[in-house]
Amino acid sequence: MPFELRDLKSIRKRFGITQIDLARKSGVSQSLIAKIESGRLDPTYTKAKKIISALESLTSGKELKASEIMTKKILSVKPSDSIKDAIRIMKKYEISQLPVMEGDDVIGTVSESAILDALINEKRSFKLSEIMSEAPPIIAPNTTTSVVSSLLKFSPLLIVADKGKLKGLITKSDLIRKVYA
Repeated sequence: MPFELRDLKSIRKRFGITQIDLARKSGVSQSLIAKIESGRLDPTYTKAKKIISALESLTSGKELKASEIMTKKILSVKPSDSIKDAIRIMKKYEISQLPVMEGDDVIGTVSESAILDALINEKRSFKLSEIMSEAPPIIAPNTTTSVVSSLLKFSPLLIVADKGKLKGLITKSDLIRKVYA
């Protein structure tokens, strides 16, 4: 979340902290905070950066983490599975994409659009390895909602892993359900 120093007072009050609290968190004096809020002083770049960094640390503490958004039950397919196998799972669980896994490793994804393209081109019997797209991004369980949201603009699916072990996955609908509901 970008902060403007001219909005410092309202931002500080929104977080429910005093000038003294903000001064301590940012390593500047309370009088500097007061002068900036009153418009009497334009701080140096270094001081402004410290204050903005302190404010950003307040926002990241309140954001949900990937571990709180993710779906823990991971449905997946193997690269050797058929298109029909993927369709069956997608229909049964009403989902639009699946990770493609080889053992414990995510090696790609298969989506409704990839399946539709294959069906239009009459490739019903082909294996998923022939139509899958690249592996989705893998994120840590403590990744913030803002990062998750940004990544989901470019990928329909995110994998959550901790020390190489899969923990869950996040789709756009998971994010909407947990954050914006």
